This record gives sequence, structure tokens and C-alpha cells, in this order.
Amino acid sequence: MERWNQITRRHFFGQSAGFGIGSLALPALSNERLLAQQGTHHKPKAKNIIFLFMAGAPSQLDLFDHKPKLNQYDGQPCPEELIKGERFAFIKGVPKLLGTPHSFRKVGGNGLELSNLVPNLATIVDDIAFVKSMHTTQFNHAPAQIFMNTGHQVPVRPSMGSWLTYGLGSENKDLPGFVVLLSGKNAPDGGKSCWSSGFLPSSYQGVEFRRQGDPVLFLSNPEGMTRETRRRSLDLARDLNTAHQADVGDPEIASRISAYELAYKMQMSVPELAEIAGEPKHIHELYGTEPGKNSFANNCLLARRLVERGVRMIQLYHRGWDTHGASNDEDIVNKLTFLCRETDRAAAALIKDLKQRGLLDSTIVVWGGEFGRTPMNEARSGSKFLGRDHHARAFTMWMAGGGLKPGVVVGRTDDVGYNIAEDPVSVHDLHATLLHLMGIDHTKLTFRFQGRDFRLTDVHGELVRKLLA
Repeated sequence: MERWNQITRRHFFGQSAGFGIGSLALPALSNERLLAQQGTHHKPKAKNIIFLFMAGAPSQLDLFDHKPKLNQYDGQPCPEELIKGERFAFIKGVPKLLGTPHSFRKVGGNGLELSNLVPNLATIVDDIAFVKSMHTTQFNHAPAQIFMNTGHQVPVRPSMGSWLTYGLGSENKDLPGFVVLLSGKNAPDGGKSCWSSGFLPSSYQGVEFRRQGDPVLFLSNPEGMTRETRRRSLDLARDLNTAHQADVGDPEIASRISAYELAYKMQMSVPELAEIAGEPKHIHELYGTEPGKNSFANNCLLARRLVERGVRMIQLYHRGWDTHGASNDEDIVNKLTFLCRETDRAAAALIKDLKQRGLLDSTIVVWGGEFGRTPMNEARSGSKFLGRDHHARAFTMWMAGGGLKPGVVVGRTDDVGYNIAEDPVSVHDLHATLLHLMGIDHTKLTFRFQGRDFRLTDVHGELVRKLLA
């Protein structure tokens, strides 16, 4: 009993600079907006994050990081000193360098070079910041996706969205504080571990919204169940759970009570939120949305609607970017072009729409995958289709919004895009910077578990000050 009492006190009164207040499940139901204004370590620049996660890893060398020297040496064997001792996911032997088959042009006020595959992104390039020197420790999809989301490659840690809602709460008491939207070929390799609450209370995990059928599974009342009957049954369940919690002190019971109450409120809030057909015609033309369709464009518009309603973290996963070149359905000529057509217009529209509504200043938008692609052709099994293997050493991400410096480029890679030549930025550095913009010192947002204090950035992470406005 003493152990449970200690756990309960930690959850209900907190030991981490006041963040434990976010776990007060029952009071939180009526005080979400108040909670959203507490717990910060400094004045926040942003209130919400939208993470456009391109699962499978986009090719930075064909989209953002133009390397004329790579085209010059296209087809030549990769220098041995560059890959000596290197471990690749699939490349065998001495691979050949692969220039991009796509053209680049200078765009925006700073003359940044962008691929012809992202013409819509070119129209907002002065509003966004590029990091061309991202690196990670993982070179396989599932662990790399989990690492990008949780700061650790093994699926036991809380995701960034869970840390944010644990620390800051939500500004909407009728919707989850952390929402996940999926589109593309299939689910992310890392699965639900990418938006898990880990060892945090389960009330902080990401809630997946579906684009076909009921947006949230099991949310609708069964036939014959009225809303009044549902309310009475929940009241009874709440009373029983409250009595049980008083006996055993398990904080997960409070999470269960909170989940039941939130689900009841979502029966009214979610259908209205998900109904994008009522948006004006010019908005549908901007995004390229088709109501009722499962698409990245629809999810981008839904993300804006979620931000308007105060949801803290929205994560969009679009799967299919794994362009190894084994066939024309996974190469950098045909498949990469198709993926950009699916996503470029809507991603740029999201920035434009947030900006015209005055929401970009308080919302951070992040675009990127779990790692990058090699400057060499994989040529798996002698394939004649052009493709690139996984590359953890250097890749590109872009971001925009609250507190970020627009039009800036951070970092540089070498002449062929293999290694970082300037301003390396780790996944932990990215997390530390995003938390900072949300008003959080990444070293102070902690949770005690199994005898030690854990945090999103583990024992790492430095602010990327060149990104800060």
C-alpha cells in the first residue's frame, strides 16, 4: 500500500517543476484551459505543433539538398575512404554515386535551390526554415521512426506529443490533446509506439482519427443506447472507479475515468470536427481536398481545424517514401514524383492557411522523415531503376511557425551529401528546440520511472539557436 501511495502522490502532486498537475485527471476535465497556461519555464513562442511525418524517409538529395558534384560524378564508384567501415541497410560491395534525375532552381528571396518536384513549397520558401544537417543513430525504419518520435529506438518511451500534453495539458476539454492522422500506402513501421505514452499515464497517448467510417473506433453508441442512458452508465462507472481508486491508489484508474469522460464529449465534438465538406470552395481548391477521401490533403485541412480548437499536438503520417529502386513503384523517378504530387500542394497550403488566419505565429509545422537517403544507387539485385538506400548520417527537414526564423538554412553537407560539413543537428537537438519554443526547458520536463528521472531528450540535446527568431 505504501508503494501505491507514493505513486499516487507523484501523479497527483508531481515532482517535476509543477508538471505533475497535468495528471489531475478529474479536475483537468473542467480546467483544461487553465492547465494549458501553467507549467512553462519561460514565455512560449508557440502553443501547438503539427508534425508532417513522411514515413519511409524522403530523399533529401532529390528534393532539397542540391549537389552538382554528385551529378558530375554520377555512375562512378563511391570513393572507398567515404564508405570504409560503413554499415548500410541493403547496399553491398562498392556502390556507384547517383546524381539526381530531377532539376533544381533558385526560389525565394534568398535564392534557395529547390527541386522541380516541390513547386508549391517554392511559393512559401521564405516562410520556412531548413535544417540540412539532421542526423540520427538509427538506419532501419521502425527503430528510426520510434527514435524520431520518442528520443529512443526501443518502444518503451513516451512520444513527444505525450510529453507535451503531460507538461502543458490541452486547451480543448472536448478533444484529445494529441491526435494522430494516417494516410499513404500503409501504417508506419514503428506502429503505435510512435505515438505511445510509454510509462506516462495512458491519458497522454496519441488518439488515432480515421478518415473513413467513424473517426474514432467504438465512439458511437450501439443501437438502442440513448445519450441519456450512456450518461447514466458513465456516472455509475465513474463512481465505481473512484471508489476503487480510493482503495488502491492506482493512477491509471484516474486515466480511465478521464478517458471515459473524454469519449463521451467526443461523441459530439469529433463528428463536427471531421466534417470538412462545409469548408469554403477556395479552401478545398487551396489544399486539393476531397471530402470523404482518405488523403494527406484532407488530413492537412483537418490539422488546421484541430489547431483552431486548441489541440496541442497533431501528427500526420504519410507512408510510402522508401525509394530503394527495386521497381518503378519505389524509385526516385516515378514513385518520388507521385509522392510529391500527393503531399506538396497540401503541405504548402497548410502554411498559407495558418498564416492567413493568424495561426502560424502560434503554431509550429515540422516536415520530415526518420532519416535520409544515400548519394549512391542501391541497385538491389541489379535493378535498373534508380533508388537510394537508408542514410542516417545526413538528411533534411523543414519547419515553420511560432518562434522559428523564416527563410533560414541551418547546416551543410559535403559535396556529395554523404557527411555533415557544418552545424550538425541531432534528433535530441530538434526535440530540445521544439520544447523550448513551446516554453519548456527540455532538461526540466521529467518523469520519475523505475528509480530515475526520464526526459524526452534523455541526457542529450542542445538548442539550435540559428533556428530561433
